[in-house]
Amino acid sequence: MLSRMLAVGGVAVSLLGSSGFTWGMTPPPDKIVIDVATVNGSGCPAGTAAVAVSPDNTAFTVTYSDYLAQVGVGAKPTDFRKNCQLDLNVHVPQGFTYAIASADYRGYAHLEPGATGVQQANYYFQGQPQTTSKSHRFNGGYDNNWQATDAVDVAALVFAPCGEERNFNINTELRVSAGTSDPTRTTSFMTMDSTDGNINTTYHLAWKQCP
Repeated sequence: MLSRMLAVGGVAVSLLGSSGFTWGMTPPPDKIVIDVATVNGSGCPAGTAAVAVSPDNTAFTVTYSDYLAQVGVGAKPTDFRKNCQLDLNVHVPQGFTYAIASADYRGYAHLEPGATGVQQANYYFQGQPQTTSKSHRFNGGYDNNWQATDAVDVAALVFAPCGEERNFNINTELRVSAGTSDPTRTTSFMTMDSTDGNINTTYHLAWKQCP
């Protein structure tokens, strides 16, 4: 069931073409297949995340429906931080490999004056020491949709090893701090979904042709 169209959590990934480090290469004609090894975390309880691979082999989407961090009235002590780790087995066409080039995150936040919110993500391939980590801070007062983009310089792209299958890990996190706001009277929250439907997070990938 977990093949080209997978059910797991809130994220969209566009695959951008690259031959070596030259942008513009057409993605390989064969489709990628993504198997979800594990989905763990307080931000993605069972059944609340979904992964789908696009028919044209240019994107995969993860959608979250219960990813919420909050502090204040009605919040539990552990609700200030939520995370979700996706462990993905990405089967790419023979002769190609890929790397994360950028990621676009979207959600909604209500932060009281004095409160803060942080969105963070880590990306790495199983068994490789290189880890890409990015974070974005939002300050209250804030009551609106939010968007954040992680961008990786071309020279810093970390590609999956050619000819090997290495699980790809995406670990995202939302954190909310009351700061100088009054958590006994107010609530601040940050979510990676929306009140009227799911919010997608887009991961842009770079293709590279193996020798």
